[in-house]
Amino acid sequence: MKNYIQEGDVLTLTPTAAVAAGTGYLFGAALFAVAIADVAANTAGAFAAEGVIDIAKTSALAITTGDRLFWDATNKCVNKTATAQQCVGIAVADAVNPSATVRMLLESSVPAAT
Repeated sequence: MKNYIQEGDVLTLTPTAAVAAGTGYLFGAALFAVAIADVAANTAGAFAAEGVIDIAKTSALAITTGDRLFWDATNKCVNKTATAQQCVGIAVADAVNPSATVRMLLESSVPAAT
Protein backbone atom coordinates (compact mmCIF):
# COMPACT_ATOMS: atom_id res chain seq x y z
CA MET A 1 0.00 0.00 0.00
CA LYS A 2 1.43 3.30 -1.10
CA ASN A 3 0.26 5.46 1.80
CA TYR A 4 0.90 3.02 4.69
CA ILE A 5 3.37 4.40 7.24
CA GLN A 6 3.53 2.05 10.24
CA GLU A 7 1.51 0.04 12.75
CA GLY A 8 0.00 2.19 15.50
CA ASP A 9 1.04 0.34 18.65
CA VAL A 10 4.41 2.11 18.95
CA LEU A 11 4.84 5.63 17.59
CA THR A 12 7.89 7.83 17.17
CA LEU A 13 6.91 11.09 18.86
CA THR A 14 8.69 14.23 20.08
CA PRO A 15 7.67 15.51 23.53
CA THR A 16 8.34 19.11 24.56
CA ALA A 17 9.51 17.93 28.01
CA ALA A 18 11.68 15.02 29.12
CA VAL A 19 9.72 11.80 29.70
CA ALA A 20 11.05 8.93 31.82
CA ALA A 21 10.59 5.34 30.64
CA GLY A 22 7.20 4.03 31.68
CA THR A 23 5.73 7.51 32.11
CA GLY A 24 2.82 8.82 30.11
CA TYR A 25 2.74 11.97 28.03
CA LEU A 26 -0.20 13.79 26.49
CA PHE A 27 0.57 15.08 22.99
CA GLY A 28 -1.85 17.88 22.19
CA ALA A 29 -5.39 17.40 23.42
CA ALA A 30 -5.95 13.73 22.66
CA LEU A 31 -2.88 11.59 21.88
CA PHE A 32 -1.66 9.86 25.04
CA ALA A 33 1.28 7.46 24.93
CA VAL A 34 3.83 5.95 27.31
CA ALA A 35 7.58 6.29 26.83
CA ILE A 36 9.26 2.95 26.15
CA ALA A 37 12.67 4.34 27.17
CA ASP A 38 13.77 7.72 28.55
CA VAL A 39 13.12 10.47 26.00
CA ALA A 40 14.78 13.89 26.20
CA ALA A 41 12.79 17.05 25.60
CA ASN A 42 12.39 17.96 21.92
CA THR A 43 13.88 14.61 20.85
CA ALA A 44 12.04 11.85 18.99
CA GLY A 45 11.49 8.66 20.93
CA ALA A 46 9.40 5.49 20.99
CA PHE A 47 6.03 5.69 22.75
CA ALA A 48 3.49 2.90 23.28
CA ALA A 49 0.11 4.12 22.05
CA GLU A 50 -1.84 0.85 22.27
CA GLY A 51 -1.95 -2.14 24.58
CA VAL A 52 -2.14 -2.85 28.30
CA ILE A 53 0.36 -1.25 30.66
CA ASP A 54 0.99 -0.81 34.36
CA ILE A 55 1.00 2.93 35.02
CA ALA A 56 1.42 5.18 38.05
CA LYS A 57 -1.81 6.16 39.78
CA THR A 58 -2.82 8.39 42.67
CA SER A 59 -1.79 6.17 45.59
CA ALA A 60 -4.73 7.02 47.89
CA LEU A 61 -7.34 5.89 45.38
CA ALA A 62 -9.16 2.60 44.83
CA ILE A 63 -9.78 1.74 41.18
CA THR A 64 -12.14 -0.92 39.88
CA THR A 65 -11.88 -2.84 36.62
CA GLY A 66 -13.72 -0.83 33.97
CA ASP A 67 -13.13 2.59 35.55
CA ARG A 68 -12.20 5.35 33.11
CA LEU A 69 -8.76 6.76 33.92
CA PHE A 70 -7.69 10.37 33.47
CA TRP A 71 -4.19 11.84 33.08
CA ASP A 72 -2.90 14.15 35.81
CA ALA A 73 -0.06 15.88 33.94
CA THR A 74 1.13 17.71 37.08
CA ASN A 75 1.65 14.52 39.12
CA LYS A 76 2.36 12.28 36.09
CA CYS A 77 -0.17 9.63 37.07
CA VAL A 78 -3.74 8.55 36.37
CA ASN A 79 -6.79 9.03 38.55
CA LYS A 80 -10.60 9.09 38.25
CA THR A 81 -10.99 12.89 38.12
CA ALA A 82 -12.74 13.87 34.90
CA THR A 83 -12.64 17.63 35.50
CA ALA A 84 -9.91 19.40 33.49
CA GLN A 85 -8.14 16.13 32.65
CA GLN A 86 -8.04 13.90 29.56
CA CYS A 87 -9.36 10.34 29.66
CA VAL A 88 -6.44 8.14 28.58
CA GLY A 89 -7.54 4.61 29.33
CA ILE A 90 -9.65 2.05 31.13
CA ALA A 91 -8.66 -0.03 34.15
CA VAL A 92 -8.41 -3.73 33.32
CA ALA A 93 -7.66 -4.81 36.90
CA ASP A 94 -8.61 -3.57 40.34
CA ALA A 95 -6.07 -1.44 42.25
CA VAL A 96 -6.43 -0.95 46.00
CA ASN A 97 -5.96 2.15 48.13
CA PRO A 98 -3.06 2.60 48.69
CA SER A 99 -1.12 1.28 45.72
CA ALA A 100 1.33 2.80 43.25
CA THR A 101 0.08 1.46 39.91
CA VAL A 102 -2.94 0.27 37.99
CA ARG A 103 -3.18 -1.98 34.93
CA MET A 104 -4.68 0.08 32.12
CA LEU A 105 -5.77 -0.41 28.51
CA LEU A 106 -4.46 2.58 26.58
CA GLU A 107 -7.33 4.40 24.91
CA SER A 108 -6.16 7.60 23.25
CA SER A 109 -9.51 8.04 21.56
CA VAL A 110 -11.69 8.12 24.71
CA PRO A 111 -13.21 11.61 24.99
CA ALA A 112 -12.43 13.79 28.00
CA ALA A 113 -14.93 14.21 30.80
CA THR A 114 -17.90 12.59 29.07
